[in-house]
Amino acid sequence: MRILITGATGLVGQEIVRLCHDSGMDVNYLTTSKNKIKTGKENYQGFYWNPDTKEIDSSCFEGVTTIIHLAGATIGKRWTTSYKKRIESSRVETTNLLISTLQQQKHQVRQVIAASAIGIYPSSSQNYYTEESTERDSTFLSDVVQKWEKAVEGFKTLGVRLGILRIGLVLSHEGGALPQMAKPIEKGVGAVIGKGTQWQSWIHLKDVARMFLFVHEKKLEGVYNAVASNPISNKKLTYAIASQLGKKILLPNVPEFVLRFLLGEMYVLLVSSQRVSNAKIEKNGFQFYYENIYQALEEIDAHKKN
Repeated sequence: MRILITGATGLVGQEIVRLCHDSGMDVNYLTTSKNKIKTGKENYQGFYWNPDTKEIDSSCFEGVTTIIHLAGATIGKRWTTSYKKRIESSRVETTNLLISTLQQQKHQVRQVIAASAIGIYPSSSQNYYTEESTERDSTFLSDVVQKWEKAVEGFKTLGVRLGILRIGLVLSHEGGALPQMAKPIEKGVGAVIGKGTQWQSWIHLKDVARMFLFVHEKKLEGVYNAVASNPISNKKLTYAIASQLGKKILLPNVPEFVLRFLLGEMYVLLVSSQRVSNAKIEKNGFQFYYENIYQALEEIDAHKKN
């Protein structure tokens, strides 16, 4: 069995590749960097694409029955006008290129599993969002995710099964938000963000990677929230990280107006509140390895030390 992965060199992508190889599945991957193309390995083959110029090595689809679509520029860089366009195009245009290329050739693809984000839901301290929640926000991030999912829906024109995973805050020592949150705490200058009451729906890296392959194996369709069972407030998460590091939080909360001044529009990444349910994926039989934040942080810390 061969799977095509976009974004395979990213945080989540690398973990999915590892799981695929552990399960005996071969992987093709698309990259915009010719220097990252590896050859000579039957189970891990790279192919070049450039969504900006609509260029793609269509041989990447040979023997592929499932596509895991993760491609998208990081939202963790300052949101200048030009970079905001990049955030959107790296999700929408990559999706459109995959669809249009498949429409023009014979292929064996029967399933697509695409990444999305819980940022599609409005910020709220009270709402508990499920996949059926229809509330949407007018923020840049919500707008991008809505356009992203609309583009992804285009895969249905190919007659394939489509699964969408709305991913929460991914925790790992290898990248993502956790190392950035831990740095100031390690230096003794950590602080709670804003009011600290904002909900953060998180998931361990290993669980989110396993969920993609679970959707693949069970041939699931539709939207699923990729978050652990116990969302946590920013204050509790900050103190949990400090506890794991053997540190204390001594500084007062960082006011939202300071964050807005320092980060501009992207300050919403730190103060948005989304409490999200994972009941749908659990009802389909998925079992989390890490549902408790202290358990997750302990594993991450142990893995880091090793």
